[in-house]
Amino acid sequence: MVKIRKKDNEKAVTPYESNTNLSTKRPYDLWNEMDQMFDAFRSGFDNLFWPWSETSILSPIRESQMPLLDVADHGDKYELNIEIPGYKKDDINIEVTPNSIELSAEYNEDTEDKGKNWLRRERSSVSFHRAIELPEEIKTDAVEAELDHGVLSVILPKMEPKQKIKAKKVKIK
Repeated sequence: MVKIRKKDNEKAVTPYESNTNLSTKRPYDLWNEMDQMFDAFRSGFDNLFWPWSETSILSPIRESQMPLLDVADHGDKYELNIEIPGYKKDDINIEVTPNSIELSAEYNEDTEDKGKNWLRRERSSVSFHRAIELPEEIKTDAVEAELDHGVLSVILPKMEPKQKIKAKKVKIK
């Protein structure tokens, strides 16, 4: 860098030293700084879009995390399996329409120990809500659900199963 200074009505150009001299930095130092900047940038987005991560400021929100869900199409019915350990069947609400299913559940954990002088006492409340659009109409009167070892299985029979259309080979003239 250069610095322009005046000397007796003349302009002079002299070398100028700054506090941040790039020539003393090694190339991999610059890469490390760039990596740190991108890590900070990415973790900001991670916290914004997935606040339940271990390093997040909002990690207590982890309690409202969505349970895992599988949906299979068996031709004449859909099968939905959702992992919800800790819930009792009375805690779970299932609502169906011809084109969708809504699942919600909530349970509260509270242990009661009488005769203790509590300084601090914490309770847990966990809930979730899922709504799934289905590509074909279902028979809402014939839906079946079963809770077994923390896995909720829901069978959704289709109104009129679509016939599988086979591809037809076309000859070129």
